[in-house]
Amino acid sequence: MEPQLSHRVGDGVATVVIRHPAKRNAMTADMWRALPPLLDELTADADVHALVLTGEGETFCAGADISTLRGSPDEAQGLAVLAEEALAAFPKPTLAAIRGYCVGGGSQLAAACDLRFAEEGALFGVTPAKLGIVYPASSTRRLMSLVGPATAKYLLFSGELIDAERALRTGLVDEVLPVAALDKRVAEFTRVLTSRSLLTQAAAKEFANGRTDRDAHWAEQARGSGDTAEGVAAFLERRQPRFTWMP
Repeated sequence: MEPQLSHRVGDGVATVVIRHPAKRNAMTADMWRALPPLLDELTADADVHALVLTGEGETFCAGADISTLRGSPDEAQGLAVLAEEALAAFPKPTLAAIRGYCVGGGSQLAAACDLRFAEEGALFGVTPAKLGIVYPASSTRRLMSLVGPATAKYLLFSGELIDAERALRTGLVDEVLPVAALDKRVAEFTRVLTSRSLLTQAAAKEFANGRTDRDAHWAEQARGSGDTAEGVAAFLERRQPRFTWMP
């Protein structure tokens, strides 16, 4: 199979799959390049209310394809950062569904998602120290915001892998599921996400990501959306709300 990103949309959820099984789903330069325009396409799709990123088979992503670093490591790293930032900026909730290795560039992608659910046995590592690579400042800050300075330094200084249980304790992942239970739990949780107000989610995501200068914008969006009135009416009438706001 040629290295590629594939995707499907169903029940309000876009699922993006990293496919490079010959190299544990390592990301090639072309795959890094393909991610931002794919995310633009899914942003514009009114049927997409949430996004799941996962890997083909039993591995999430073992990092960047090291062969791509021989020619121009700076270019390869730049492509990875652009893809990571595009994923972090996706305006709808994102969830990484992780099994197997989540290492290097795979950890960059997982950290750029809003949430991370992992299967027992998953392994996590941030490995630039094994290659003499300077980890990008933006990626370092994002990692530190998840796990704190001490764990970020442990991961970056050593390049050692940690298991899913330690990743859960440090905040790198949000849930750890038994083997074979990950897909079911992700499907259940994304149904919850798609039933909630995209208005609330989009504003909360922007604020949580550090943009706090648009209170007035979001207040105006709330006034014009009808989502608040619908949410209150649904609560009082003991029914599921039908939210309509779209970005």
